[in-house]
Amino acid sequence: MPSTPGRKPYDSTRRAAAARRTRTAVVRAFGELLVADGFKAATIRAVADRAGVSAETVYKTFGGKEGLVKALWDITLAGDDEPVAMLDRKQAREVLAADEPAKKVWLFAGTVRAIHQRVTPLATLLAQAGPEGAAVLATGEQERRVAVRAFVDHLADHGALRTGADPVHATDACWALTTTALFAKLTVEAGWDGDAYQRWLADMLTATLL
Repeated sequence: MPSTPGRKPYDSTRRAAAARRTRTAVVRAFGELLVADGFKAATIRAVADRAGVSAETVYKTFGGKEGLVKALWDITLAGDDEPVAMLDRKQAREVLAADEPAKKVWLFAGTVRAIHQRVTPLATLLAQAGPEGAAVLATGEQERRVAVRAFVDHLADHGALRTGADPVHATDACWALTTTALFAKLTVEAGWDGDAYQRWLADMLTATLL
């Protein structure tokens, strides 16, 4: 149908870009308030004011505070707000493309390290944030287990998983080794640097999986 004279045609691309900018601004504002003032002080109204939008816009975009927390978690986990699944990102593709099992494990350990370096400060804040924070952390753990199982299955499909290893048991062990809490204990409490953590994790995963 031709457009009405005197009216500009609907520009869905421009509208989508504007919505994405608004979403990014709101999530950034929430993250800044969370760090500066704590979870309780980072109200929807405070976030909206900081982002320069209405509270109604925040509710329409995120459905409430738990949705806002989940959006912040997802962006922090990925390292950006690009709409690309974790398993389709460069680091994951490099793990899958590696030709040697030991290299796959090393790259996987590097991916885990990079994620934990981004999410550990946020996880610490959310652990003190009540039901909304707990819900997002629980969902994050479920999603992490799915990713770990995908890695174990990938090794099994390529004949790299240790002979006789049960994929479910291997997934449980790998999932336990790659927790944010263990990363924080080693790098914050024990003072390890990122390289030491990655070497240790690669050694543990190699002994468990290969």
